[in-house]
Amino acid sequence: MKSYRLNRLFNSRSGNCFDVAIDHGFFNEYPFLHGIENIRTAVDVLVSAAPDAIQLTVGQAHYLQAIPGREKPSLVLRTDVANVYGKQLPRALFSRMIENPVEQAIRLDAVCVVVNLFSIPDEPEVTDQCIQNILKIKPETDRYGIPLMVEPLVFRPNSEAGGYMVNGDPEKIIPLVRQGVELGADIIKADPTDDVEDYHRVVETAGDIPVLVRGGGKASDEEILQRTYGLMQQGVKGIVYGRNVIQHPNPSGMTRALMALVHEGAKPEDVIGLLK
Repeated sequence: MKSYRLNRLFNSRSGNCFDVAIDHGFFNEYPFLHGIENIRTAVDVLVSAAPDAIQLTVGQAHYLQAIPGREKPSLVLRTDVANVYGKQLPRALFSRMIENPVEQAIRLDAVCVVVNLFSIPDEPEVTDQCIQNILKIKPETDRYGIPLMVEPLVFRPNSEAGGYMVNGDPEKIIPLVRQGVELGADIIKADPTDDVEDYHRVVETAGDIPVLVRGGGKASDEEILQRTYGLMQQGVKGIVYGRNVIQHPNPSGMTRALMALVHEGAKPEDVIGLLK
Protein backbone atom coordinates (compact mmCIF):
# COMPACT_ATOMS: atom_id res chain seq x y z
CA MET A 1 0.00 0.00 0.00
CA LYS A 2 2.84 2.42 0.68
CA SER A 3 3.83 2.17 -2.96
CA TYR A 4 0.45 3.60 -3.98
CA ARG A 5 1.10 6.78 -2.01
CA LEU A 6 4.74 6.94 -3.08
CA ASN A 7 3.46 6.94 -6.67
CA ARG A 8 1.65 10.19 -5.84
CA LEU A 9 4.76 11.71 -4.23
CA PHE A 10 7.47 10.88 -6.76
CA ASN A 11 7.13 12.30 -10.26
CA SER A 12 6.17 9.70 -12.86
CA ARG A 13 8.49 11.18 -15.51
CA SER A 14 11.73 11.31 -13.55
CA GLY A 15 11.10 9.23 -10.45
CA ASN A 16 12.21 12.23 -8.38
CA CYS A 17 10.39 14.58 -6.02
CA PHE A 18 10.32 18.30 -5.24
CA ASP A 19 8.50 18.95 -1.97
CA VAL A 20 8.06 22.59 -0.87
CA ALA A 21 7.98 22.88 2.92
CA ILE A 22 5.77 25.60 4.38
CA ASP A 23 5.22 24.02 7.80
CA HIS A 24 7.46 26.56 9.55
CA GLY A 25 4.70 28.11 11.67
CA PHE A 26 4.75 24.96 13.82
CA PHE A 27 8.03 26.08 15.39
CA ASN A 28 7.02 29.42 16.96
CA GLU A 29 9.77 31.55 15.39
CA TYR A 30 8.75 34.92 13.94
CA PRO A 31 11.38 35.00 11.14
CA PHE A 32 10.10 31.64 9.87
CA LEU A 33 6.81 33.29 8.88
CA HIS A 34 8.39 35.57 6.28
CA GLY A 35 6.80 34.72 2.94
CA ILE A 36 4.00 32.63 4.45
CA GLU A 37 2.24 35.25 6.58
CA ASN A 38 -0.83 34.63 4.42
CA ILE A 39 -0.76 30.86 4.12
CA ARG A 40 -3.67 30.70 1.67
CA THR A 41 -1.83 32.99 -0.75
CA ALA A 42 1.42 31.05 -0.30
CA VAL A 43 -0.32 27.76 -1.07
CA ASP A 44 -2.08 29.20 -4.11
CA VAL A 45 1.18 30.55 -5.53
CA LEU A 46 2.89 27.19 -5.10
CA VAL A 47 0.00 25.20 -6.51
CA SER A 48 0.11 27.31 -9.66
CA ALA A 49 3.81 26.45 -10.05
CA ALA A 50 3.01 22.73 -9.63
CA PRO A 51 5.69 21.16 -7.39
CA ASP A 52 5.22 17.47 -6.64
CA ALA A 53 4.25 18.05 -3.01
CA ILE A 54 3.69 20.71 -0.37
CA GLN A 55 4.59 20.04 3.27
CA LEU A 56 2.05 21.40 5.75
CA THR A 57 0.75 20.91 9.28
CA VAL A 58 -2.59 19.62 10.52
CA GLY A 59 -3.83 23.17 11.03
CA GLN A 60 -2.96 24.37 7.53
CA ALA A 61 -3.38 21.33 5.30
CA HIS A 62 -6.94 22.28 4.38
CA TYR A 63 -5.68 25.24 2.33
CA LEU A 64 -4.18 22.71 -0.08
CA GLN A 65 -6.69 19.89 0.15
CA ALA A 66 -9.75 22.12 -0.30
CA ILE A 67 -8.56 23.15 -3.77
CA PRO A 68 -10.70 21.34 -6.35
CA GLY A 69 -9.29 19.21 -9.13
CA ARG A 70 -6.87 16.32 -9.46
CA GLU A 71 -3.71 18.17 -10.48
CA LYS A 72 -2.73 19.86 -7.22
CA PRO A 73 0.48 18.84 -5.42
CA SER A 74 0.36 15.98 -2.94
CA LEU A 75 0.27 16.65 0.80
CA VAL A 76 3.20 15.75 3.05
CA LEU A 77 2.09 16.10 6.67
CA ARG A 78 4.43 17.35 9.41
CA THR A 79 3.72 15.36 12.58
CA ASP A 80 6.04 16.86 15.22
CA VAL A 81 6.47 20.27 16.80
CA ALA A 82 9.68 21.48 18.47
CA ASN A 83 11.25 24.56 20.07
CA VAL A 84 14.88 24.03 19.04
CA TYR A 85 15.41 26.69 16.37
CA GLY A 86 15.73 30.00 18.22
CA LYS A 87 18.90 32.06 18.46
CA GLN A 88 18.24 32.15 22.21
CA LEU A 89 17.06 28.70 23.25
CA PRO A 90 14.56 28.19 26.09
CA ARG A 91 15.53 26.46 29.32
CA ALA A 92 13.99 23.14 28.25
CA LEU A 93 13.91 21.86 24.67
CA PHE A 94 11.35 19.44 23.30
CA SER A 95 10.13 17.60 20.23
CA ARG A 96 6.53 16.44 20.56
CA MET A 97 4.37 14.45 18.16
CA ILE A 98 0.76 15.28 17.44
CA GLU A 99 -1.83 12.79 18.68
CA ASN A 100 -2.89 9.99 16.33
CA PRO A 101 -0.65 11.31 13.55
CA VAL A 102 -1.36 8.56 11.02
CA GLU A 103 -5.13 8.77 11.49
CA GLN A 104 -4.93 12.51 10.97
CA ALA A 105 -2.81 11.99 7.86
CA ILE A 106 -5.37 9.57 6.43
CA ARG A 107 -8.24 11.98 7.09
CA LEU A 108 -6.29 14.74 5.33
CA ASP A 109 -5.41 12.44 2.38
CA ALA A 110 -1.67 12.89 2.93
CA VAL A 111 0.72 10.76 0.89
CA CYS A 112 3.46 10.83 3.52
CA VAL A 113 4.19 11.82 7.13
CA VAL A 114 7.44 13.45 8.24
CA VAL A 115 9.12 13.42 11.65
CA ASN A 116 12.41 14.90 12.88
CA LEU A 117 15.49 13.13 14.21
CA PHE A 118 17.53 15.87 15.90
CA SER A 119 21.16 15.69 16.98
CA ILE A 120 21.81 18.84 19.01
CA PRO A 121 25.05 19.40 20.96
CA ASP A 122 24.55 18.72 24.68
CA GLU A 123 20.84 17.95 24.23
CA PRO A 124 20.57 14.13 24.21
CA GLU A 125 17.08 14.30 25.74
CA VAL A 126 15.74 15.85 22.53
CA THR A 127 17.27 13.06 20.46
CA ASP A 128 15.63 10.57 22.82
CA GLN A 129 12.24 12.24 22.31
CA CYS A 130 12.71 12.09 18.52
CA ILE A 131 13.56 8.39 18.65
CA GLN A 132 10.52 7.73 20.82
CA ASN A 133 8.38 9.63 18.29
CA ILE A 134 9.71 7.46 15.45
CA LEU A 135 9.29 4.24 17.42
CA LYS A 136 5.69 5.21 18.13
CA ILE A 137 4.69 6.23 14.61
CA LYS A 138 6.53 3.53 12.63
CA PRO A 139 4.12 0.62 13.38
CA GLU A 140 1.15 2.86 12.58
CA THR A 141 2.59 3.91 9.22
CA ASP A 142 3.14 0.24 8.38
CA ARG A 143 -0.36 -0.74 9.48
CA TYR A 144 -2.07 1.90 7.34
CA GLY A 145 0.34 2.04 4.42
CA ILE A 146 1.57 5.62 4.93
CA PRO A 147 5.21 6.27 3.93
CA LEU A 148 7.38 7.58 6.77
CA MET A 149 9.84 10.37 6.02
CA VAL A 150 12.51 10.75 8.70
CA GLU A 151 14.39 14.06 8.84
CA PRO A 152 17.85 13.66 10.44
CA LEU A 153 19.21 17.09 11.42
CA VAL A 154 22.66 17.68 12.90
CA PHE A 155 22.86 21.10 14.54
CA ARG A 156 25.89 23.26 15.11
CA PRO A 157 26.29 24.57 18.69
CA ASN A 158 23.80 27.35 19.34
CA SER A 159 26.53 29.57 20.76
CA GLU A 160 28.37 29.25 17.45
CA ALA A 161 25.46 29.55 15.04
CA GLY A 162 22.11 29.92 16.71
CA GLY A 163 18.79 29.54 15.04
CA TYR A 164 18.34 26.75 12.52
CA MET A 165 22.01 26.42 11.59
CA VAL A 166 23.05 22.91 10.65
CA ASN A 167 26.31 21.00 10.62
CA GLY A 168 27.34 19.92 7.12
CA ASP A 169 30.05 17.52 8.31
CA PRO A 170 29.42 14.19 6.52
CA GLU A 171 30.82 12.29 9.50
CA LYS A 172 27.98 13.74 11.57
CA ILE A 173 25.25 13.50 8.91
CA ILE A 174 25.98 9.96 7.71
CA PRO A 175 25.51 8.08 11.02
CA LEU A 176 22.33 10.01 11.81
CA VAL A 177 20.95 9.22 8.35
CA ARG A 178 21.82 5.57 8.91
CA GLN A 179 20.05 5.63 12.27
CA GLY A 180 16.94 7.01 10.56
CA VAL A 181 17.08 4.19 8.02
CA GLU A 182 17.59 1.59 10.77
CA LEU A 183 14.55 2.99 12.59
CA GLY A 184 12.42 2.26 9.54
CA ALA A 185 12.35 5.36 7.33
CA ASP A 186 10.76 4.93 3.91
CA ILE A 187 12.27 8.26 2.82
CA ILE A 188 15.18 10.24 4.25
CA LYS A 189 15.20 14.04 4.24
CA ALA A 190 18.71 15.21 5.14
CA ASP A 191 20.87 18.31 5.02
CA PRO A 192 23.46 18.93 2.31
CA THR A 193 27.08 18.25 3.16
CA ASP A 194 29.51 21.17 3.17
CA ASP A 195 31.09 19.73 0.05
CA VAL A 196 28.39 18.62 -2.39
CA GLU A 197 30.81 16.10 -3.88
CA ASP A 198 30.61 14.13 -0.62
CA TYR A 199 26.87 13.56 -0.85
CA HIS A 200 27.06 10.22 -2.62
CA ARG A 201 28.25 8.86 0.73
CA VAL A 202 24.94 9.89 2.32
CA VAL A 203 23.03 8.25 -0.53
CA GLU A 204 25.11 5.09 -0.17
CA THR A 205 24.53 4.76 3.57
CA ALA A 206 20.77 5.05 3.01
CA GLY A 207 20.86 1.97 0.76
CA ASP A 208 17.63 1.59 -1.22
CA ILE A 209 15.83 4.29 0.80
CA PRO A 210 15.41 7.43 -1.35
CA VAL A 211 17.17 10.55 -0.08
CA LEU A 212 15.67 14.02 -0.45
CA VAL A 213 17.88 16.99 0.46
CA ARG A 214 16.81 19.87 2.67
CA GLY A 215 17.36 23.40 1.46
CA GLY A 216 19.22 24.56 4.55
CA GLY A 217 19.78 28.27 5.18
CA LYS A 218 18.87 31.08 2.83
CA ALA A 219 21.26 31.23 -0.14
CA SER A 220 21.73 33.29 -3.29
CA ASP A 221 19.97 32.23 -6.48
CA GLU A 222 23.20 31.08 -8.06
CA GLU A 223 24.26 29.11 -4.99
CA ILE A 224 20.95 27.29 -4.54
CA LEU A 225 20.74 26.37 -8.23
CA GLN A 226 24.35 25.18 -8.40
CA ARG A 227 24.01 23.21 -5.17
CA THR A 228 20.80 21.56 -6.34
CA TYR A 229 22.32 20.61 -9.67
CA GLY A 230 25.38 19.17 -7.92
CA LEU A 231 23.26 17.17 -5.48
CA MET A 232 21.20 15.66 -8.28
CA GLN A 233 24.45 14.42 -9.83
CA GLN A 234 25.23 12.68 -6.52
CA GLY A 235 22.26 10.35 -6.83
CA VAL A 236 19.62 11.99 -4.63
CA LYS A 237 15.95 11.49 -5.48
CA GLY A 238 14.94 15.09 -5.05
CA ILE A 239 14.74 18.05 -2.68
CA VAL A 240 12.63 19.51 0.12
CA TYR A 241 13.12 23.28 0.12
CA GLY A 242 11.31 25.90 2.17
CA ARG A 243 12.77 29.32 2.76
CA ASN A 244 14.76 29.38 -0.48
CA VAL A 245 11.42 29.13 -2.28
CA ILE A 246 8.84 30.86 -0.13
CA GLN A 247 11.11 33.79 0.83
CA HIS A 248 12.26 34.32 -2.75
CA PRO A 249 10.93 37.44 -4.52
CA ASN A 250 9.57 35.11 -7.20
CA PRO A 251 8.57 31.84 -5.47
CA SER A 252 6.72 30.61 -8.55
CA GLY A 253 9.75 31.16 -10.77
CA MET A 254 12.07 29.50 -8.26
CA THR A 255 9.74 26.50 -8.07
CA ARG A 256 9.73 26.13 -11.85
CA ALA A 257 13.52 26.47 -12.01
CA LEU A 258 14.06 23.82 -9.37
CA MET A 259 11.51 21.51 -11.00
CA ALA A 260 13.54 21.68 -14.21
CA LEU A 261 16.73 20.75 -12.33
CA VAL A 262 15.07 17.88 -10.46
CA HIS A 263 13.00 16.38 -13.27
CA GLU A 264 14.55 17.42 -16.56
CA GLY A 265 18.27 17.37 -15.78
CA ALA A 266 18.51 21.06 -16.63
CA LYS A 267 21.62 23.03 -15.72
CA PRO A 268 21.60 26.22 -13.63
CA GLU A 269 22.37 28.41 -16.62
CA ASP A 270 19.34 26.94 -18.39
CA VAL A 271 16.88 28.01 -15.68
CA ILE A 272 18.26 31.19 -14.11
CA GLY A 273 16.10 33.23 -16.46
CA LEU A 274 12.95 31.84 -14.83
CA LEU A 275 13.77 33.84 -11.70
CA LYS A 276 13.67 37.22 -13.38
